[in-house]
Amino acid sequence: MYKKSTLQNGLRIITLPIRTSRSVTVLVLVGTGSKYETKETNGISHFLEHMFFKGTKKRPNTLKLIEPLDRVGGNYNAFTGKEYTGFWAKVESSHLDLALDWVSDIYLNSKLSKKDIEKEKGVILQEINMYLDTPIEYISDLWEKLLYGDQPAGWLTIGRKENILRFQRKDLLNYRKLHYSAKNTLICLAGKVEPSQVEKKVKKYFKGIKIRIPKGKPKVIEEQTRPQVLVHFKKTDQTHLCLGVRAYSLFHPMKYAQAVLSTLLGGYMSSRIFLSVREKNGLSYYIKTTSHQATDTGYLVTQTGVDHQKVAKVIKLILKEYRKIKEKEVSKSELQKAKDNLKGQISLSLESSDFQASFYSTQELLTGKILTPRQKFNMIDKVTSKDILKVAKDIFRPKKLNLALIGPFRDKRKFEKLLKI
Repeated sequence: MYKKSTLQNGLRIITLPIRTSRSVTVLVLVGTGSKYETKETNGISHFLEHMFFKGTKKRPNTLKLIEPLDRVGGNYNAFTGKEYTGFWAKVESSHLDLALDWVSDIYLNSKLSKKDIEKEKGVILQEINMYLDTPIEYISDLWEKLLYGDQPAGWLTIGRKENILRFQRKDLLNYRKLHYSAKNTLICLAGKVEPSQVEKKVKKYFKGIKIRIPKGKPKVIEEQTRPQVLVHFKKTDQTHLCLGVRAYSLFHPMKYAQAVLSTLLGGYMSSRIFLSVREKNGLSYYIKTTSHQATDTGYLVTQTGVDHQKVAKVIKLILKEYRKIKEKEVSKSELQKAKDNLKGQISLSLESSDFQASFYSTQELLTGKILTPRQKFNMIDKVTSKDILKVAKDIFRPKKLNLALIGPFRDKRKFEKLLKI
């Protein structure tokens, strides 16, 4: 069971007691990310996340900031996404006050000094270089660039190098002022925690939080009338590709059918695409199909890395599986396997307090509604073979097909000819 409350200033609190846990996680989610940026500020959400680890008035440098949690064996980190930014600390439950004090301190009191900002620019530039040199990671962003183009949903969350070099302290302060607010923030305490004490503690540690109305994000524009291809030339040992389709958002009634569909296509080692590409033909080491849903966008995509000479064959095999699943209903046993696999993955991920905090908090932040694992399982169980067929027929259409590749290619025309379904 969880408890959700909202303070008078708009700050939301989720309390999630876990009887068997010895740890407690304090997670702060802020409803801002790269989708909230402009072209001139692209990368600033991620930059600000970095700067929250550079010191506060109370803990003036990185060492003094992180050492208290290191002393008690705590875990801590932060992350930036398209639609939210998060900060968390996980400690043995007797150190709850330390975790709350630490997370609230970096949220409310980070110094953002000019000296630290200039130093961190070099760190982020190297992070960008590392990312661009990792095709298995970078291909996912090229995929979203292909889908959404020159708008926030299509930009790199990590940002543009020219922006990173240009950012000044006033830019970070202004962005924090526009987007960091009680009305835009959610705090979750998950693990061995006493629910009756949570609200009192949160009020104590976050008493200085601002209350202004946060700035919103622009609506994503999706326009596609024919198959699209993006080729990124790079001398690699194998070609990495993403091949998939536009699909449904978090608010679409068929989102669970989409999730089950992606799972049975390529969510496990006995899935259709894995068996076809890897086991039967030996063409790939890793291959997976995933379903992604955001508040205003969604897609289903298959990603893999293959020999340069076998790219066309792999594309045809993936498209063959897309085509087959929209022509005939899946059997009851195959459908049940996909459902059980999806539910099992969720269950296993929820064995720790930090994943439970994320599970509940992201739902609340993005949709304003929380489904428990059991309620989600019930929605998954309701998916029928007819639902899978209906979704497949809807999304696996030529005008929704997209292909992004990283490899030693410059001409995309030969790949465009392959996108037939």
